[in-house]
Amino acid sequence: MHTKPMPLLITRFFAVLIIFTVLLSGCAKPYVFPPDSLQSAPRLYDDRVVMDDAYPLPLRRWGNPLQSKAIILAIHGLNDYSFGFESTGKYLAGQNILFFSYDQRGFGATRGYGYWHGSKRMIIDNQVIVRLLREKYPEKPLFLLGESMGGAVVLASLAKFNGEIENGIDGVILIAPAIWSRRAMPWYQRTLLWLAAHTVPAKTLTGEGLDLMPSDNIEMLRALGRDPLVIKATRVDVLFGVANLMDLAADASAAFTQKSLILYGKNDQIVPRKPTCQWFRALPEVDPEQRRIIIYENGYHMLNRDL
Repeated sequence: MHTKPMPLLITRFFAVLIIFTVLLSGCAKPYVFPPDSLQSAPRLYDDRVVMDDAYPLPLRRWGNPLQSKAIILAIHGLNDYSFGFESTGKYLAGQNILFFSYDQRGFGATRGYGYWHGSKRMIIDNQVIVRLLREKYPEKPLFLLGESMGGAVVLASLAKFNGEIENGIDGVILIAPAIWSRRAMPWYQRTLLWLAAHTVPAKTLTGEGLDLMPSDNIEMLRALGRDPLVIKATRVDVLFGVANLMDLAADASAAFTQKSLILYGKNDQIVPRKPTCQWFRALPEVDPEQRRIIIYENGYHMLNRDL
């Protein structure tokens, strides 16, 4: 009996699946939560930032503005929110660093919680807040800190809109940045993500059964599980949106020459080691004083909350 080679069978199976999905995809597509239609002058308050479309982003601050010698604006990761920097903010406030973090759209206490609001809008929000902080504290050095997905927002922000943000910051800190672009993904992962986003975009995934360990701080992880503002089940179209954002971050990295500190844990199971190492090697060469990369031998993904 003649049988077809397994690779050919797999290829044909995916070809049929793709054709079938394309026929169905007219009924479903990734959803992007629409921005507000209002126009507003951006404003910085003690507990929130109002964007140019009047959308409010909750804001947290640690430290005394009068005593601080520098400012850090921190951008959180997927499904997290600004409170994730509580321990970091308190510690650095004790070092006379004024530390800010805000809830990105779709996360924390924002409207449209659990939905993807679009990479472009997240990048604009980041740039608006940088400008507001620079206007309020013109004499203090200002640094951007991005954790995981927040790292992708930072990288993409540096490249977008004619690089105007570059003039407003003094350096970048990246903690386990999400740079796992589609180019670094296996073809079947890219395919399955596209298929899912265009057939079942509203389906939610919890990650249960994957046996991933984001941190060795078990008490902290249990607290996250009890926190109602931490998203526990992620929509498929949100994951599709994050992939789009990581593509932008990877593309922007070709011109990433800003003064930077990059931190990565050797035990990171969320942003895999292989694409991260590829990203490190592809970064443009800079003066050694401009970039410091630290690999934590016993570190996990949530480095600033690890034990």
